[in-house]
Amino acid sequence: MNWAAIAPILLLCGSNVFMTFAWYGQLRYPNTPVWILVLVGWGIALFEYCLAVPANHIGYRYYSAAQLKTMQEVITLAVFAIFSVTYLGEALRWNHAVAFGFLALAAFFAFHKW
Repeated sequence: MNWAAIAPILLLCGSNVFMTFAWYGQLRYPNTPVWILVLVGWGIALFEYCLAVPANHIGYRYYSAAQLKTMQEVITLAVFAIFSVTYLGEALRWNHAVAFGFLALAAFFAFHKW
């Protein structure tokens, strides 16, 4: 594979780690004022943008926009599943597995050449 095929996957994985912390990391701090959470979240999200924009810019040379978006959603769910178990201490349930399965099915249809 070439760089245009691999770079978006790596960059989207990194960007999703930052975005997950920006959106959901604050859940462990329920007593922190919201305005502080927003500012910290924006600061973290800046790094997400620094990875997501190049991921899509480079990736569009190899993938369609629909494929990039589908890839991003699958990566988002995988990153969030790991985050919710390891950082938030939540359990994954059967319905989460079903949801992931449907996203995997969506990825199949987005990437399959018809």
